[in-house]
Amino acid sequence: MTTMPASATDYLARLNPEQRAAVETVDGPLLVLAGAGTGKTRVLTTRFAHILMTRRAFPSQVLAVTFTNKAAREMRERVSAILGQPAEGLWLGTFHALCARMLRRHAELVGLSSNFTILDTDDQMRLLKQVMEAAGIDQKRWPPQGLMTVIQRWKDRGCTPARITPAEDSDFANNRARSLYAAYQERLKQVNATDFGDLMLHVVEILREHPDVLADYHRRFRYILVDEYQDTNLVQYLWLRLLAQREDPASRNICCVGDDDQSIYSWRGAEIENILRFEKDFPGATIVRLESNYRSTTPILGAASGLIARNSGRLGKTLRPGREDARGEKVRVVSLWDSEEEARMVGGRIEAARRDGHNLAEIAILVRTGSQTRAFEERLITLGIPYRVVGGLKFYERAEIRDAMAYLRVLNQPADDLAFERIVNTPKRGLGDTALRAMHQLARAEGVPLLVAADRMTALGALRPKPRQALRELLEGFARWREGLEREGHVVVAATLLDESGYTEMWRQDKSPEAPGRLENLKELIRALGEFETLAGFLEHVSLVMESDQAPEAERVSLMTLHAAKGLEFDTVFLPGWEEGLFPHQRSLDESGDKGLEEERRLAYVGITRARKCCVISHAANRRLYANWSSAIPSRFLDELPPEHVEQEGGARAERARMVSAPSVFSGQFPLVARKPRIIEAGAWEVAERPAKNAAIPPGSRVFHTKFGYGRVVSAEDNKLDVEFDKAGRKRVLDSFVEKA
Repeated sequence: MTTMPASATDYLARLNPEQRAAVETVDGPLLVLAGAGTGKTRVLTTRFAHILMTRRAFPSQVLAVTFTNKAAREMRERVSAILGQPAEGLWLGTFHALCARMLRRHAELVGLSSNFTILDTDDQMRLLKQVMEAAGIDQKRWPPQGLMTVIQRWKDRGCTPARITPAEDSDFANNRARSLYAAYQERLKQVNATDFGDLMLHVVEILREHPDVLADYHRRFRYILVDEYQDTNLVQYLWLRLLAQREDPASRNICCVGDDDQSIYSWRGAEIENILRFEKDFPGATIVRLESNYRSTTPILGAASGLIARNSGRLGKTLRPGREDARGEKVRVVSLWDSEEEARMVGGRIEAARRDGHNLAEIAILVRTGSQTRAFEERLITLGIPYRVVGGLKFYERAEIRDAMAYLRVLNQPADDLAFERIVNTPKRGLGDTALRAMHQLARAEGVPLLVAADRMTALGALRPKPRQALRELLEGFARWREGLEREGHVVVAATLLDESGYTEMWRQDKSPEAPGRLENLKELIRALGEFETLAGFLEHVSLVMESDQAPEAERVSLMTLHAAKGLEFDTVFLPGWEEGLFPHQRSLDESGDKGLEEERRLAYVGITRARKCCVISHAANRRLYANWSSAIPSRFLDELPPEHVEQEGGARAERARMVSAPSVFSGQFPLVARKPRIIEAGAWEVAERPAKNAAIPPGSRVFHTKFGYGRVVSAEDNKLDVEFDKAGRKRVLDSFVEKA
């Protein structure tokens, strides 16, 4: 090994033995299995700097690959800090940025010019629609988004149209997906453009088909460094393997850093097999395990390690504390009666932490699905605790929720022109800008709401037959749904409205990765409706929630999905909703079986290891399903946590309780469960006993409501109370919805 002056090796003194081994093993293939909180970034950047400091390579001879621009910037800054000067001439960036740089050099080999355009999502979709239209494809029956998903999946697997066999062709448009893909690629070349997936696909194809180009890059790059290797998809894997597998095995200097236990992105094409077969791809590879965790306490690490050990598809490592102050409180598993009590528990503990001086920015609530955020958002708002939703919009700001709310606003108030304008052509009903302008003109001329103007336009035959019929069906639907409010109740009517209007079907037909989550959000909206006695009361509540959003503050609780939390860390982490079907999620089990279960377990491991000092896991015995309740089974992951690292809370056994569900409205993937009794067997799990129904609450009593907070009873009539709430004003509520404060 090249020797260095003592002053130059100071950067190595900060490393533990495992980290130092990973840095100084510079020759041959190396896989660094970096557990959560073990200093992965430090190892990668120090290794990069070490290669340059020992003069094993010039900066331009090292290829360093990251997944995000942020990670690339951080690596550049850290390497420059170690070198004591700016690192210039680096091949450092994301997979797509580096491939774009390569493609500019060799664009003519795939029929492009070097000044090609990289299309954004909207332009890609517009081009694909042109291709489908030219091929005579019915885009209502075969949505372009569905075809785009198929094409991007092929690109993620490194498949050009020529490499797709008839057996691999999709059934989209009666097995025409491959020919449409070929036409789309040809059209991209005609306009000298690529989409995002082409950046890697074209470069992989160039390296496959042009040995001289591949040989040139073999000579150029003496070392390859890869971050987050467990998250690579097939085309990224092929690109790295082509660049690293040289004829001389001794010169295969590739270092991949990753954690097979944190591979949680299969839904976007990541393949855990890439990291699991590293030794097969590179015989004689060295494997270094980073197992000293500097983030979490001993009980947190023990719980996470015991859980992930249940997975069979892993290379194996065990985290141990690297901190001197690693002793801490056990992981708490809190058993609760229902989801509302769960939200109160989380909110109450955060409020107590704030009173004790804890920084809210060091507290996070990590949920399995985006639809779970609503209950916690509303609880935090009630308590006046500032929060932010990381990696997404707040619940009531999401597009599908805004659309659904617009439908409900029109149902409640037909003169709500802004709401009607939002939904009149959502989903598409063939109403163009001209028709909407005419509708506005008629409404202004006659001084009537847009809905009335639309009714008159359909009666006058002022529209083309197809949009006129679609609009007529919508207007008749609103009349029918409004009549049903008294008879069937606002919850069932709202579910019926979303179904019969075609809105849920629009998202069922959408083949984007986000569509299932949007459908879950709509289900959660219907659940929220069930917490209110009237539709008007719910709409008023949402207006208050939206209005009471906090001003920007530095200290906010973070609320996000487990997928969005990877790479982050907090002093205190809440992990709610650990129940079968929710976590592990039923869709993962249905679609991927045991492989899906293992990924769900890795997701649980990621969640636990986000916590530095305190981790609180919770599950509820009952969850609201639309207007009613259904029993829930604790997640199997709870039984897999080592008992010596866990402290259980909530020990009373549940009484037998009869649960009712609502009549069936939705079908297919968006079901509304039929009304039938559900029995919770006593002793099936341990939960805190639900309080008995309130005795009569006299006027003047101080009470608490889960949505409106604290207030004082003004008057009482049977089971109805008029309450003056501290923040929400006067409301009439059922006595079963409040408890004495």
